[in-house]
Amino acid sequence: MQTIFGRFSHISIAASLVGTALWGVTPGLQAQNFPITPGQKATATQVAEAGVPLSELAPNAPDEYTVKRGDTLWAISGMFLKSPWRWPELWGMNLQDIRNPHRIYPGQQLYLDKTGGRATLRARQAADGPPTDTIRVSPRTRSEALADAAIPTLPANVIEPFLAEPLIVDAATFATAPRIVAAQEGRVLLSRGDRAYARGAYSDGVTGKTLSDAKGEPLDYRVFRNATPLKDPTTKEILGYEAQFVGKAELVRGESSHSASSDGKTPAEIVPATIDIVVAKEEMRVGDRLIAEPPRELLSYVPHAPVLPMEGQIVSVYGSAVQYAAENQVVVINRGIQDGLERGNVMAILKNGERLTDRTDQAKPQIKLPNERNGLLMVFKTFDKLSYALVLQIVDGVKVGDRFVNPN
Repeated sequence: MQTIFGRFSHISIAASLVGTALWGVTPGLQAQNFPITPGQKATATQVAEAGVPLSELAPNAPDEYTVKRGDTLWAISGMFLKSPWRWPELWGMNLQDIRNPHRIYPGQQLYLDKTGGRATLRARQAADGPPTDTIRVSPRTRSEALADAAIPTLPANVIEPFLAEPLIVDAATFATAPRIVAAQEGRVLLSRGDRAYARGAYSDGVTGKTLSDAKGEPLDYRVFRNATPLKDPTTKEILGYEAQFVGKAELVRGESSHSASSDGKTPAEIVPATIDIVVAKEEMRVGDRLIAEPPRELLSYVPHAPVLPMEGQIVSVYGSAVQYAAENQVVVINRGIQDGLERGNVMAILKNGERLTDRTDQAKPQIKLPNERNGLLMVFKTFDKLSYALVLQIVDGVKVGDRFVNPN
């Protein structure tokens, strides 16, 4: 929260926003100064000195634009430049006014200057200048949550669900995760509001970990099912297992056990943990696995090209029985942290060229048409060998096996 005093509160806001930046965070979260890589800063500095060639502007780039609620930085970048992911250039076009490229607010006005055959972008807050007449004012306060006002890089509702849902694990981790063992009154399926019972330990005493409600132990869990192997489309190597998200549960009481009596008349008794289902995407059942809810991350998505040459293939399209991915859908790709991939990397999607017979040649040889650029995707969650990416732009449907490369 920021408290502003006096009648000229809009002037204070304007002054504070002139130095704000282009990239936003999830609405409602506290603003932070996210790091800017040396490469991004160098690109922006270079563009700030020379501007952008007019040939790099979008064909219908407006002379001026006022930022509105609901805008995204991806859309604004695409409005002025041919390639929306080239955000350091957009930043560099206004480096003097926008010093921290992570936030921009509704009401800012962007002006395109094409003087001297080069383009620069300037910004100012959409507010009237201070009055010239002397006016007597009474002090008052007004509070405004600046974090709520910033516009995001991409629509938050597109990515946020997938930050909670997909999970890439290895087979051993999934097999030893706590699991639902029973429901009340012999029920088979569980939904929101139902109570169930779970165990983390196994009879061998080594596998798994007892579910505990002791201080410092996790109480919130995600519920998953069916660890499906994800294979590289070319090598067929299993790169990881994707678990299906079905809901969330809260630990009410930890599991325990009672030792057998010394006379052997009363056997050892295992008491499973008690859980309540708090979110149900699908109905849950005995055997579904529990994974502790990770701490919520404050994320900033800064679209940029990979530092290293990058190419790979799409492994799967997220969602049940989905063969083709459209715009704003999620895909899994066969590159991850081990390959140098990071959150925010943008890649060009290539459509595999068709194989056919050259009927104009008497020998009828087989030919393969070139791979054609089909759109863009952006990585938003990385694992060791796999990553989740959002399809940002698309000409035709994306399918498993389609390739991606650096966007340059």
